[in-house]
Amino acid sequence: MKYNRILLKLSGESLQGAQKYGIDPAMLQSYAEQIKTVAEAGVQVGIVIGGGNIFRGMSGAKRGFDRVKGDQMGMLATIINSLALQSALEDNGVKAKVLTSIRMEPIGEYFSKARAIEYLEQGYVVIIGGGTSNPYFTTDTASALRGIEIEAEVMLKGTRVDGVYTADPEKDPTAVKFDEITFDEVIDRRLKVMDQTAFTLCRENKLEIIVFDMDTPGNLEKVLSGETVGTLVKL
Repeated sequence: MKYNRILLKLSGESLQGAQKYGIDPAMLQSYAEQIKTVAEAGVQVGIVIGGGNIFRGMSGAKRGFDRVKGDQMGMLATIINSLALQSALEDNGVKAKVLTSIRMEPIGEYFSKARAIEYLEQGYVVIIGGGTSNPYFTTDTASALRGIEIEAEVMLKGTRVDGVYTADPEKDPTAVKFDEITFDEVIDRRLKVMDQTAFTLCRENKLEIIVFDMDTPGNLEKVLSGETVGTLVKL
């Protein structure tokens, strides 16, 4: 495998599958199988998963929730998804630990860099829930932060889109996909890879990003085998 330790960012919305809300068991199983394949190949896998399939703080704020409370509800949603993924991984024979950025034993262990790395080196898939534990930060930013903390070699952003395009491919049929692009070029072209705080964190800490379609079974293994799947964002 091309990488020894990765941070995989999964979209909460993708967990919905064909549903409009919640967790689709078939999608959860697909993710668990893909992660199992790379974990058994010796890749150390850290995971941050969003909560948009259950609750999204910003949309909650628009519906009258206090933004801080809304974001806190979103953090709890990420922990629900983390537990669901842990359960699916364990059902598939993969050792997994949930660490949380907010103290909530026995649901999950409180996150620390040392603990996360210790578990990764023992062969556990480490799922880090609760975002950064602070409001006004997205799970993209949490992924960037945790990726840097666990000393991941790359951040894999698994989405429903198969890479970074010159424009939104769903709106512009002439949009062209990049195989590789630099951080500076993303900024110059004003492309949307992730939110600016997360993007800046990755850039300043030299954490490369691969944006790829996680919903296609086998893609995670292809990315880690060094195949050109998705888009590499590099320095």
